[in-house]
Amino acid sequence: MKKFFLLTFSLFLVVFLKSQVFEGKKVVDSLNAMNWNKQIPDLDSLAEVSLVKLATKKKDTIILIPNNISVEPQIEFPLTPFQLINTPQEKNWFFYGQNNMIFNQSSFNNWNSGGNNNIGVIGKINYNLSFKKGKHFLENSMLLGYGFVATDGQSTRKTEDYINILSNYGYDLGKNYYLSAGFQFLSQFAPGYNYSKTPDPNYGDRISKFMAPAYFNLGMGLSYNPSENFQVIVRPVNGKFTIVADELLQKKGLYGLETDGQKIRKELGAMVNILYRTKLYKDISFTNSLNFFANYLFHTERIDVAYNILLNFKLNKFISTNISADLLYDHDQVQKLQVKQTLGIGLSYNLGLEYKDKPKNKTLKPFVN
Repeated sequence: MKKFFLLTFSLFLVVFLKSQVFEGKKVVDSLNAMNWNKQIPDLDSLAEVSLVKLATKKKDTIILIPNNISVEPQIEFPLTPFQLINTPQEKNWFFYGQNNMIFNQSSFNNWNSGGNNNIGVIGKINYNLSFKKGKHFLENSMLLGYGFVATDGQSTRKTEDYINILSNYGYDLGKNYYLSAGFQFLSQFAPGYNYSKTPDPNYGDRISKFMAPAYFNLGMGLSYNPSENFQVIVRPVNGKFTIVADELLQKKGLYGLETDGQKIRKELGAMVNILYRTKLYKDISFTNSLNFFANYLFHTERIDVAYNILLNFKLNKFISTNISADLLYDHDQVQKLQVKQTLGIGLSYNLGLEYKDKPKNKTLKPFVN
């Protein structure tokens, strides 16, 4: 009887203990339930799926440039000693070429106000080949231009004609001063005429032609170039030679020559040239060039003055507009102010150094021109 009672009490105790829930077990069960709910997907939410667009940013890839590809900085033209000396470029030679073609045309048919049909073309090239090594630099430039207009009832007339070839050597003396020595050659291609006096001229009415006149300047001195936009050249020793290689013009007493057939007029004096450029707007540049020459040997007080201004509007990579004016006073040639003004819009194509502002950062970038 006692054994039966003990067995019954033991079974009751086991059932009672199994039926009890401890607080710790509740915590464990709740944590397990949370983990289980996280693992089980919500089947109701899968019926309405909404996609979220993630923002992406593109990054430039690194491009390795082969050694045989030339990479040049963006440099303003014309080059100055300041730019050549301070260009962080291992290469020594710099090339720039600018080609311009300007067209104009007018046509009239039963036009009440009248007018003559005409067509005009002006072509210009401007090439520069410069060299630098250490403190030495050499600049070579060639500027050529020729233009004409053909009008009904009139002979073809030239509107532009010049040859300008120059070379300049410099050596950096420090503090933006440079030793300067060089020469310049000036002339024209075709015969020129005074159309106000001879509206329909023949070759015998010419007042100029190739090498008549031609100007040759040779000198040495110093230049001051504190920035790429300002330069002053002073040559206290400068030879100026005026050449007229035409027997007819040699006896007309033009260009400061005597009327006895003189071929060359020689002058020794001092020359000062000032160049200043500024950027009026993003694609509008304004260039001023002022030149003085005083003859040591004859009438030193008669100073030759030449002033050139150029206003350039760059409309896009291939189209630009130029407004230029030249003022010249040379007492030995004409005792009056000589004036020439041109306005043109046309095609422009550059080679070599890119004609635009230098980048704000100092990173050298390849370019296609």
